[in-house]
Amino acid sequence: MLAWIVFVTRLLNHWFAAPVDALLGALHIPVPYPSHPINNTFTLELIVFGILVLFFIVVRLRLSVENPDGAQHMAEILHEFVSSQAEQVMGDRDTPHIPILTCLLAFILLCNCFGLLPGIETPTSNPVVPLGLAVCAWVYYQWNGVRAQGPIGYVKHFMGPVAWLAPLLFPIEIISHLARIMSLTIRLYANMYASDLITLIFFSGIPLAIPIVGLGLHLFVAVIQAYIFMLLNMIYLAEATAHPEHH
Repeated sequence: MLAWIVFVTRLLNHWFAAPVDALLGALHIPVPYPSHPINNTFTLELIVFGILVLFFIVVRLRLSVENPDGAQHMAEILHEFVSSQAEQVMGDRDTPHIPILTCLLAFILLCNCFGLLPGIETPTSNPVVPLGLAVCAWVYYQWNGVRAQGPIGYVKHFMGPVAWLAPLLFPIEIISHLARIMSLTIRLYANMYASDLITLIFFSGIPLAIPIVGLGLHLFVAVIQAYIFMLLNMIYLAEATAHPEHH
């Protein structure tokens, strides 16, 4: 499996190294290895993306009310789980956000589970991946907060309900919201990095039962961290889109 991923990474670098270098150069981002700027982590992300796209296409093409297949059952279970969680956290404002939250959960979960394969590092144990997810989630809930409350109303919600405390609360709230990017990134990265290390330690044991315990622990951490990332973004969305009468 690792050899196949390395092969795909080489192909991607052969085809796209020049445009990637040009893009990074335009953004003034240093490129340590111009001949191969694409690494295995990015390849794994593309594979996860491709798996999800293919899965949803198959589900959409084979939708059936009378005779649903296994893929449809899996999609329905995932959708119902996310919907139930969102309804508890966001109430009647959850519907527009179900697709993005479902994709977020599925993407992170699949990335986390790649660490179960021997010799493959979990993509989310690379800090760049959780950072990218955190930034996208942060921009998404901020944008929806502005859409729900309007620019002025959204800025006002940073000031709190008491006018004379606004000069104190406003900078605190701004710092708190910016810190969420770091919090989401470090939580996912640190847990998956530690899980990779623990799995590697377990695999160094000789008895077969020891690696199985390590894989079970990794799977548990993978599921929990994907769920926590999604749940925190639900909470952020609920706060951002709530009107004053809902606070």
